Amino acid sequence: MFPEDLRYTKEHEWARREDGRIRVGITRFAADRLSDVVFIELPRPGSTVTQMQTFGVIESVKAVSDLYAPVSGTVVEVNTQLAERPELVNQDPYGAGWMLLLEPSDPTEWERLLSAEEYRRLVGEEA
Repeated sequence: MFPEDLRYTKEHEWARREDGRIRVGITRFAADRLSDVVFIELPRPGSTVTQMQTFGVIESVKAVSDLYAPVSGTVVEVNTQLAERPELVNQDPYGAGWMLLLEPSDPTEWERLLSAEEYRRLVGEEA
């Protein structure tokens, strides 16, 4: 349920390294707990984010939650499809439901993120 090649935050975001950049989304665990996502507010490309500071908001039929940056850096790209189709977060959180692509500013922050095993323990699920 939690891809081994990703890193995770305690706030339920995932991060994937891609050619020196970091793609970001929320985990299936978070998407399932939120239920139907109806709106996502994301930063503009060119803006900067700071590790474990909010970068946006996600709204579902159950709750409104902040989104946290897994690493610091500059927003290179946002998933513009989410404005029209926020349900992609529920349907494919590790694929079409991604949110940001970042140019990281501090490579050491990656090591502070949780491994898949650590995240599984955090959410109380078995491997």
